[in-house]
Amino acid sequence: MSDAERPTDDGVTGDDDFEPIQVFPEAEEMDLRPGADDCYKCSTCDTNCPVAEVDDEFPGPKFQGPEQWRLKRQEDQDIDDSVMKCSNCMRCDSACPSDVPLSQMHNTARGEYVEEQMDKFSREYVRNRILANYRRLAPLGSMFPRMTNFVMGLSATQWLGEKLLGITSERELPEFATETFREWWTKRGGAQVTDPDKRIAYFHGCYANYNTPEVAKALVRVYEHLGYEIMVPDQHCSGTPMFANGMLEDARRSAETNVRELAAALEDGADIVASCSSCSMSLRQEYPELFDFEGTEDVAENTWDAVEYLRVHEDLASELEGTSVGDEFDDFAYHAPCHARNQGLDGQTLEVLAHIDGVEAHDVGDSCSGISGTYGWKAENYETSMKIGEEMVDHMEDADAETGLTECPTCSMQMEHGTGYEITHTLEVLEAALVGATGANAQ
Repeated sequence: MSDAERPTDDGVTGDDDFEPIQVFPEAEEMDLRPGADDCYKCSTCDTNCPVAEVDDEFPGPKFQGPEQWRLKRQEDQDIDDSVMKCSNCMRCDSACPSDVPLSQMHNTARGEYVEEQMDKFSREYVRNRILANYRRLAPLGSMFPRMTNFVMGLSATQWLGEKLLGITSERELPEFATETFREWWTKRGGAQVTDPDKRIAYFHGCYANYNTPEVAKALVRVYEHLGYEIMVPDQHCSGTPMFANGMLEDARRSAETNVRELAAALEDGADIVASCSSCSMSLRQEYPELFDFEGTEDVAENTWDAVEYLRVHEDLASELEGTSVGDEFDDFAYHAPCHARNQGLDGQTLEVLAHIDGVEAHDVGDSCSGISGTYGWKAENYETSMKIGEEMVDHMEDADAETGLTECPTCSMQMEHGTGYEITHTLEVLEAALVGATGANAQ
């Protein structure tokens, strides 16, 4: 074989006159997310995407992630507007066999699209900013909760919300509690247990504070029953709805506050516990992926889901042995949220509740609820949201139960919307078993 015909190491035939061509002249400045070239286009992410399954026009997470960033090698390529159809369920992350950081790419792409391409005076932008910054409006609504609930419950209000902002009128807006969790916490005098060796910092999030304080109270009572000292640091929204709507600067401001306050709690010997699976996911995964201020990694590494923490640090089987609950809790149709599955927590509730006499939780499968936070509240996404959640609703109705169970507040909205069932949180069942009605009624 001549020198001219001898293959080189990369399989290209040798030629003394060959001169390589730089295909991408600007390659040294390309905006390619780390991990994009690890994608070998197997399409597993696309087949696991609940939006792509029901919406033929959605190109799927493979395009929104690796393909999007490959296109960004060319300076004249904009982010495709279909990135706003991603529901941020993050199932693609756990589905990818190559560990491509798909949701990180999606979050970054949405942020760039909103910052550089979305009209800041458009109805979509105003609506998305309102939905993403629920914590900004919730304090106003909770000042006069009964009046707010009455006005929001009017059909005229819901009609105006859809016509003016594009918030679907098909859903009932969540009611504000007459007393927020933090008001209750202050009124009771804060922590009732002191133990520097068993201390947690509770990240309650927005919804448990303003809308479902009974979940937050259940956490407090269960943890205090097990001897934990509870800290409730100052906190902002976890950022999940901001990531989903491309409001990365808003998310950065919230994350900076949360990391500062939670890192201080770590220094005081506390571990961080969240009662919402989306909040724990945000602190654990999205913060270290997107932000680099001091303490971010420490907060991520020391954040736990509330039930997960007890499973690891307590002998729940012994604690729950011989316990039972009242007639209000019997059989449950249990839905594991996508953000719990992404943390490997989808089976823990069934395992824990199996130790309580008379309680049976029926797993309704691995389907997505479809609401995905603010996604299902947008008028243009409502029908898609309901199509995604149809399998979950069918399984709930087929289960031998008429009460729903989940750890995600927006999943609970979809479950109730689709079935009419009352929905509860795993912590409320643990409270009933470990503390009982007397403890639950106490401050």
